[in-house]
Amino acid sequence: MEEEEKIIKHKFGRFLRILGPGLITGAADDDPSGIATYSQTGAQFGYGQLWTALFMLPLQTAVQEACARIGAVTGKGLVAVIKSNYSQKIAYASVVLVLIANTINIGADLGAMAAATKLIIPLNFTFLTILFTAIMLILEIFTSYKVYARILKWLALTLLAYPLTVFMVKEPWVTLLKATFLPHIEFSFTFFFIITGVLGTTISPYMFFWQASEEIEEEKEKHIEKVSGVPKLSKNFIRNLQVDNFLGMITSEIGTWSIIVVVATVLNAHGIKDITTSAQAAKALEPLVQTFPHSGFLAKLIFAFGIVGLGLLAVPVLAGSASYAVSEALNWKEGLNLKLKRAHGFYGVITVATLIGLLINFVGIDPIQALVITAVINGVVAVPLIFLIAKIAQNKSIMGEHKSGIISKTLVWLTFAGMLLAAFAMIVTMFV
Repeated sequence: MEEEEKIIKHKFGRFLRILGPGLITGAADDDPSGIATYSQTGAQFGYGQLWTALFMLPLQTAVQEACARIGAVTGKGLVAVIKSNYSQKIAYASVVLVLIANTINIGADLGAMAAATKLIIPLNFTFLTILFTAIMLILEIFTSYKVYARILKWLALTLLAYPLTVFMVKEPWVTLLKATFLPHIEFSFTFFFIITGVLGTTISPYMFFWQASEEIEEEKEKHIEKVSGVPKLSKNFIRNLQVDNFLGMITSEIGTWSIIVVVATVLNAHGIKDITTSAQAAKALEPLVQTFPHSGFLAKLIFAFGIVGLGLLAVPVLAGSASYAVSEALNWKEGLNLKLKRAHGFYGVITVATLIGLLINFVGIDPIQALVITAVINGVVAVPLIFLIAKIAQNKSIMGEHKSGIISKTLVWLTFAGMLLAAFAMIVTMFV
């Protein structure tokens, strides 16, 4: 019996060690911007866009797996690969796109964290945004990659609030199943605006750069052997990468599906069809704690904990992915495994991007609106980047034996086409 327990513990420990960049990226995908956007679609359209969670899963998984594979196989980040195989102009254009999108996203997430905290602790908004900014910069700059990655894994548990609430509410399960498997489309600007945001906050530019770069960090941590500067990867390493990636993406989509369901059931069904404040968004979680005294306060507490926890997870990912992109473009030393004194430029970009994001909160934009607008910007910016990812991942001269197979290639190109059509439809319906 003891021997069996040891074997089980060993297998479970080995499984946990597999989890890394994929799980962190998937959890960071349901950041405050994601929660706000999925909440908005649940409030506005009820179960009308629930099908997106199922249909996005293979697309999101394929794009992120391609990014992870590019980073692992080449030993370089996306920008470095684009720069060495295409042109500097394309590489710099990619950096500009991700810098703009990430900085706006950082600002929106910081504002949402402060607004959510104010539901529980009546502190000054400015003080809270500065406090969260300082905490995250200290964590990212002064902790080792190994410790920091462990912290990020545990923060992923904050996603559980919404799946738990699904089973605390009386759900119309037949309606849910139909809405999950049968796509529903409305030809209106509002519909395509929100669906572009849903796509943009799920299949998001910062995730592309982060996961590719974090696979390199993992290789350094595991001391993967290099031949002529290229990592020598075993089939087992690639398989573990794919398992980690899939589990991260399915975690992300379970969170997406649960948020839309909970908000549609609790808010949309009771006439609340537009979320403009954190307090309104928090009401969706009241059924989780309705049997307890002061359930309204507890719902706000759980909501605030989720927003802050996922913000602490996502903002460093946003700043880090922007910094990887800039550092690769300018040939700076980069990596969370390096100390501050060895990578001033890398940590400088993290600091500047986070501080500019902080300043965005003082231009008078409502945090919830800012989060949704950020998601839409991501949905537009992702389109040209996915085109580049598809081209790189299927290029044998870059990827060798690990180039994309037919399924991966098809899914990545479908993702490109779908996001391009959504963005195009949004723009057309804006004018028609």
